[in-house]
Amino acid sequence: MSLSQLFKTTVIASAVAVGSFAFAADSLEPAIEAGKKINQSAEKSQQKIDRISDDIQERLQQFKAINKEIEGLMVYNRQLEKQIGAQEAEMADINESIDKVSVVERQVTPLMIRMIDGLEQFVALDVPFLPDERAKRIADLKSMMDRADVSPSEKFRRVLEAYQVEVDYGKTIEAYTSTLEIDGQERDVDFLRVGRVALIYQTRDGKDSGAWDNNAKEFVELSQEYRTRISKGLRIARKQLAPDLLILPINSAE
Repeated sequence: MSLSQLFKTTVIASAVAVGSFAFAADSLEPAIEAGKKINQSAEKSQQKIDRISDDIQERLQQFKAINKEIEGLMVYNRQLEKQIGAQEAEMADINESIDKVSVVERQVTPLMIRMIDGLEQFVALDVPFLPDERAKRIADLKSMMDRADVSPSEKFRRVLEAYQVEVDYGKTIEAYTSTLEIDGQERDVDFLRVGRVALIYQTRDGKDSGAWDNNAKEFVELSQEYRTRISKGLRIARKQLAPDLLILPINSAE
């Protein structure tokens, strides 16, 4: 074969090869394009899957949070049920007590009236110290019993308070100024009360003094020997002197 023939053959072979490559490239182009579309579709699918997965995780967290909230609410509801049960029991007790209030009030009111009457009799028979103050206290109690705006409990408290005041008189020493009729004349005097065992007066000038005789129901005159002792007792009662032993005339116990 000559050189020119060989060249022609080579050129023809190259042309065939180029043609074959071009044909192969043309035939692969759809496959490549299809691969790209598959990859793009797969990428979109993966993104969709990721979004779905994120949404599922978010909903799962919400579900867990809601479950915890539900559990907390269940515990809270159980506690409320216990409290409501206790309150219902307390309400039942209160209603029962309310039903008994009218009965108790009907029993307490006569008791308070008897207590006031007893206190009035006691004061009338007692040593006559602070007569105006004690009489006013009893008058106020009687007036209070007729008032509708004062509750029974408040009435009972004030009656007991009056009794306590009278009890305290028996444990204290007191000095106060008042007037007393002496020899037919009103005189300003100083009274010395020692519990309930002694009620002694002394005129302002210290010349006259006397002590209450509960048996005779009147004041009896005392000798001048008590003048200094009474003055000392008055000063002690007014806290002008320190407490000290006092020798005073008292009513002997029967």
